[in-house]
Amino acid sequence: MVRINVSAGWIAAAAVLLLGSHAMAATKAKPAPLPKGVFKDCRDCPQMVTIPAGAFMMGSPVSEKNRGAEDLHKVTFAKPFAVSRFEVTFDEWRACMKGGGCAPMLPPDEGWGRGKRPVIYMNWDDAHAYVGWLAKSTGKPYRMLSESEWEYAARAGSKTAFSYGPFLSAAQANFDASSKTDLNPKGVKRAKTTPVGSFKPNGFGLYDMHGNVFEWVQDCWHDDYTDAPADGSAWEGKECEGRMLRGGSWEDYAGDIRAAARTGGGADERSYADGIRVALDLPVKP
Repeated sequence: MVRINVSAGWIAAAAVLLLGSHAMAATKAKPAPLPKGVFKDCRDCPQMVTIPAGAFMMGSPVSEKNRGAEDLHKVTFAKPFAVSRFEVTFDEWRACMKGGGCAPMLPPDEGWGRGKRPVIYMNWDDAHAYVGWLAKSTGKPYRMLSESEWEYAARAGSKTAFSYGPFLSAAQANFDASSKTDLNPKGVKRAKTTPVGSFKPNGFGLYDMHGNVFEWVQDCWHDDYTDAPADGSAWEGKECEGRMLRGGSWEDYAGDIRAAARTGGGADERSYADGIRVALDLPVKP
């Protein structure tokens, strides 16, 4: 996997024009009803899905192909939490810009289109700005996922390399399937993002947990799971030399988008393969 990073060379003036044209094109059509179990806290907020409390074995068995430092260890979630159904889109990022919560610069789209495609060129600080805006706008505790929450949500009860099973095809996710590997048959290489929700969801109703774009999580980078938290909390540190990304992207091979696959980057790094997914703490029922 090659990670291409760029500096923030976005043009604010272009963003203003784009925001204006978007506003002119907006309609007052009534939005379609949400599927059962899905909720939104505001018109421009991401759709959220509740993830049940429970426990799982985080990591991968030694028999799994392409595994890294992913020793199996048990993690327990004492209470449910919510995760965004899709990766954050350009439209949702634009709403944060208009609301003053995100940098007033629309990220490049590499000519692939914006709208319902996942927003790209996001760094860890951008992700924090976005969840901060959601929290302020709704009065609810939106935040980034922890690394263990991400894997628990991605697996949706599965124990295989992918939530769909031990193998993955290009019909199930957006990744580089141009070569046959031990984990995938030969398929297409789209070489760009796809609109969120283009493939079937996992068992929790979450889309694009494998491929499309990497998703920043809260945790500091750690080489392995030695002394990792067992309660689902984010693994922080006094000095973070890097932050974690999960899920792989459109440019990665199947081995890099496994549920257990891990990578990281500097908090200020931006790439055309990096995006955002968000979490929300749910109220504790009496």
